[in-house]
Amino acid sequence: MNHLKFAFRGFRRNSFYTVINVVGLSIGMAAAILLLVWIYHEWSYDRFHTKEKQLYQVWNRVQYDGPVECVGATSVLIGPALKADYPDIAEVTRVYVSDFLCASGDNHLMLQVATVDPGFLTMFSFPLLYGNTGSALNDTYSVILTEKTAKRLFGGEDPMGKTILLSNKQPMTVTGIMKDIPNNTTFDFEALIPFAYAENWHNRAWGNHTIPTYVELQPQAQADRVNQSISSIIKERTENKDHSEVFIFPLSKSHLYTKSENGVLTGGLIDTLRLFGLVALLILLIACINFMNLSTARGEKRAKEIGVRKVMGGKRISLVRQFLSESTLLAFIAGVIAIVIVELTLPTYSKLVGKTLTLDLANGWFWLTSLGFVLFTGLLAGSYPAFHLSSFLPIKVLKGTFSEEKKWVAPRKVLVIIQFTVAVFLITATLVIHRQVLYAQDRDSGYNKDHLVYHDITGDIGKNYELIKYDLLSSGAATSVTRTFAPMTQQWADASGVSWRGSDPDDKTSIDIFFADADWTRTVGTTIVEGRDMDLVNWPTDSTAALLNEAAVKKMGFDNPIGESVEFWGGQVHVVGVIKDFILHSPYEATKPMIIAGPGTGFLSTVHIRLNGANSTSENLAKAEAIFKTYNPAYPFEYQFIDEEYARKFQEEKTMGSLATWFAVLTIFISCMGLFALVAYMAETRKREIGIRKILGASIKDVTSLLTKEFLILVLISIAIASPVAWWAMNKWLGNYAYHTNIPWWVFAVVGCASLLIALLTVSFQAIKAATANPVDSIKSE
Repeated sequence: MNHLKFAFRGFRRNSFYTVINVVGLSIGMAAAILLLVWIYHEWSYDRFHTKEKQLYQVWNRVQYDGPVECVGATSVLIGPALKADYPDIAEVTRVYVSDFLCASGDNHLMLQVATVDPGFLTMFSFPLLYGNTGSALNDTYSVILTEKTAKRLFGGEDPMGKTILLSNKQPMTVTGIMKDIPNNTTFDFEALIPFAYAENWHNRAWGNHTIPTYVELQPQAQADRVNQSISSIIKERTENKDHSEVFIFPLSKSHLYTKSENGVLTGGLIDTLRLFGLVALLILLIACINFMNLSTARGEKRAKEIGVRKVMGGKRISLVRQFLSESTLLAFIAGVIAIVIVELTLPTYSKLVGKTLTLDLANGWFWLTSLGFVLFTGLLAGSYPAFHLSSFLPIKVLKGTFSEEKKWVAPRKVLVIIQFTVAVFLITATLVIHRQVLYAQDRDSGYNKDHLVYHDITGDIGKNYELIKYDLLSSGAATSVTRTFAPMTQQWADASGVSWRGSDPDDKTSIDIFFADADWTRTVGTTIVEGRDMDLVNWPTDSTAALLNEAAVKKMGFDNPIGESVEFWGGQVHVVGVIKDFILHSPYEATKPMIIAGPGTGFLSTVHIRLNGANSTSENLAKAEAIFKTYNPAYPFEYQFIDEEYARKFQEEKTMGSLATWFAVLTIFISCMGLFALVAYMAETRKREIGIRKILGASIKDVTSLLTKEFLILVLISIAIASPVAWWAMNKWLGNYAYHTNIPWWVFAVVGCASLLIALLTVSFQAIKAATANPVDSIKSE
């Protein structure tokens, strides 16, 4: 208790520096907590399942043209074969999510419906509020609804045993109500139906990797042993024609590890979490450095107190406890403020990261973890001052000969350098990330995204397509309409083993496959660089025609591609045109070879509409909705803007850039608070010296320079250290993208000048205040 009394007395005596310490620590702790809450949320994906240690996702190692890649989808045949032939595998489920129209009375909703095997309910911890997990999906025509979905369809009625219409035709009986799924899972659905219902919809080839498959291992099974036994299952079933290698990977890591290197899952989101975990630690360290610097700077003022206590028999360990008690108490106060800050900012922060984040204040583990976090911060902040101040020699102190040794490489200077090194690094990283996003956004997409929308072909749209197209054009709502296999922003299919004249039979290059109808290039705005567009009116054989992109022409080595034939998936198409490369995948990746085949060769599932730019968007959409309702009355009019979907391709990097920006600002703010307090203390301790200098003729400029020069030199050293480190780290980060910007010299110049300017403004305020003070007031007590 005595330690706490001394601490509170010291806080009251030095209220200015106490406030600086508490504010700095609370902001640093709040920033670290916000980052750690997001990191924990991402790390916790699918770790809540009771059988978490036994749950794995099935992956394939495939090799096309280049290194071995990992594919997180399998053949529809894999699941049943694994369960039947491998004793170490206790249960299996396939999960395929697609949109279905679900109707109950007058309620017609488009829902995300997952087709799953019955084992899904026993493998994963998605509890049923009503229904039996062992039998709810045994009937082919059964359906399980989430609690929220059941309320949307049936209101307050009991849904159990009731019937809904699937796709406006198939009656399905509600056999279970599932608790709404948490937001920290890779699964995303609103209803479940048996996989048996959709079994015949899928290609039953061993090499068709389109269905995510999950397995539950026996409690005693070892993943390595299972991987050895199942690796060649596809080779064996295809008589060595398909060399894909099957392996399992922990479900709890699937969200974190999405990037592969030579057939091994080594990175992905986990790299970002590690990076921002380091940022959280650095921000906390910077806040603690403020406490260390101010505590040691004020050491000479406390020297007599320390000397007297030592002479009176005080042990060094007692002094250490005293100083650590002070830092821990301050950390506790700052921790309470930090939690309040986090609670107030969490809604805005959740929008920034695109996740629903909360603090579980009712959980005892939260408070235990928070207490540990506060203790860690308090001990970290107080460790150096405690051991440094308790080492003062009482003889020197009481004789009046004590003075902290002035060294160029003093710990306090090192700590300031560390603070600004981190700040400069984060500011540089922020600029580079934003440059990379802008660089990719400025990249030519290869088609016109403006006024372009798409609508899935649902219900009667397919059979009434020509009527819908005619009405859209004649009403003036659209200037062009076409059908495609997939939206222009999504890649749904590819093929290896594509053959053409002069191709190598062993070439396994993966080529994107896209199917399109007539008027495709006119509707989406791609550019024909050679030949013509597909035209089924004048050229009926164009139903089996194809367009190649420039990357495909280059890969195939055609000097004159028009009229050439290309074979894939057992069919043949003839080339009628070449289009300019357009971005189907990530805008950060190089464009892959692509075949855009005619409607007679594949499935068309999407309508693309070029809205009339002469009208308002709302007017065009109102007309389009009326037309779709006329020919497809059972289904809602649900459209997507292509430009909005394309913008989402930048979301991950934008989020990373926003986080880096905000935490760079907080870092520089906390650092400047410490710098501000240090200069204020220096001016206070040297006010007599400053007064004498002014009486002897020193100008305001001379005194200001005296107080600011040392700190500006420290900031310059920080810039010199941080710049090459930032250049190396950000070049390594940019290397993850095939299409990336560079880091010009002026980035470091701008960051350096900005850092110096911020530091100069921070220290100048106190320096000028001290320089303009009346020297008589400073020395009259002498």
